Amino acid sequence: MDLNLTVMQSLALAIAGMCHALIGSVKLPLAKQLEIPESRVGQLISVFGFTLIPMAFAAGYFADTVGRNLVVEAGFVLVIVSVLVLATLKSYKMALVSILLLGTGWSALVNVLNALQGPAFLSRDNVSVDNLPFAMNLGDFIFGMGAFIMPIVVTVMIKKAGLKTTFFSFAALIAVPLVLCFSIDLNEYVQEFDSLKSEVAPTASAGAAVATEAVEPKELGFGDLFSDSIVLLCCFAFFFHVPVEACVGAWATTLMMDRGTTESKATSLLSVFWLAFTVSRLIAALSLPAGSHEVAIIGFAIVLFAVVCGLIKSQKADSTNILVVTAGLILGPIFPILIAFLVGHVDVSLQGRAIGLFFCIGGIGWALIPFLVGRQADKNGLQKSFYIVAGCVVGLMLTTTLLVSQIGSAGH
Repeated sequence: MDLNLTVMQSLALAIAGMCHALIGSVKLPLAKQLEIPESRVGQLISVFGFTLIPMAFAAGYFADTVGRNLVVEAGFVLVIVSVLVLATLKSYKMALVSILLLGTGWSALVNVLNALQGPAFLSRDNVSVDNLPFAMNLGDFIFGMGAFIMPIVVTVMIKKAGLKTTFFSFAALIAVPLVLCFSIDLNEYVQEFDSLKSEVAPTASAGAAVATEAVEPKELGFGDLFSDSIVLLCCFAFFFHVPVEACVGAWATTLMMDRGTTESKATSLLSVFWLAFTVSRLIAALSLPAGSHEVAIIGFAIVLFAVVCGLIKSQKADSTNILVVTAGLILGPIFPILIAFLVGHVDVSLQGRAIGLFFCIGGIGWALIPFLVGRQADKNGLQKSFYIVAGCVVGLMLTTTLLVSQIGSAGH
């Protein structure tokens, strides 16, 4: 563990979380400034989500071929430019350009930052595949805290200093980890982590062992990922997981209000949902023993199915409110564990492309399922539309069960 890397990673993760929450945090002042309706604001959110699909592929390819430093530094620069454009907005077209830049830069950041979780948060003595979920949960806790505090910080800053000064201040903050990156060789840390991980558990990934011993890393490509069952199962598990997170987060207030909760209480409980979602990652990092994450993720999926079914059937405000907060606690650790399985399995020369494929397939679910839920809600009501969400959880249970089985087979 290197202090410079850990500081850079922590700042970068917090900023990535803040960028993830940026549109929602500033949508009201932006809508007012540009005089645009909610439908146009929704288009901005969709642009950010759809940008992730091709850019995740591109970021992963360039991370593996030209180096992680260039990708993450380009990501920071794009995000800074995006924020500066937002600070000087004059038209809706400029807003679209800004969000395209933001989505592109954010895709580059999350690709590289996920590969750096182990090197940044595990000491050399603790490097192993089994300990990687701890590092992922800890890093994603920092990411979540960035997303959680962003609306609060933006609200206070805009009131005190105005929209333009708020954005310029955020751009200055983003420049700090960018400067730190120039003094760190990110590829060196990832390579060292991979060699230490292989020494501890040389059979943890059959594909990785073969690639290391018999094949030059540069000869590996996307074809190797598409033929790897563990990689594909990680991606499809994320495809089923991320829309559940998006749907519960998007419609939690409506579910609560439909059952009789007041608007103000529902809004407060939504904040509690996201706080529970974030804190659960820290709890998982500190409480789950090494080697227990395979069992844990299947358990999380089973409990999540019960929670979603409860949301569909619940007719009382109190029970619905409890179920929403419980959903946050269960959903939080699933993503970090999945990507830990992915990063721990693939050869280091393919990590960028594996992470890119992971986010690309997940992004399709992110874009498609909430759209279907919204359409079904218009026809049959929101609670019944959540049968689609329950179907996604069934998919998550099946894919995680198969995934754990494959990981067990690969380890023997």
